[in-house]
Amino acid sequence: MADMSYEEARAELVEIVKTLEAGTATLEESLRLWERGEELANVCQQWLDGARERLAQAQTAQNQD
Repeated sequence: MADMSYEEARAELVEIVKTLEAGTATLEESLRLWERGEELANVCQQWLDGARERLAQAQTAQNQD
């Protein structure tokens, strides 16, 4: 999952949420989807954290000029 883009992870996460909200999955499948969703949420969070860090660095560099 490390090479997954933010957009890919988010799109898959959206589909998982739709499936879980529909309530059509078995308990076992729901648990598997939930675990995958947690992994995807972490990937998205890592991307967002990285973007925030880069933005903060750019702002700091700009303020030093």
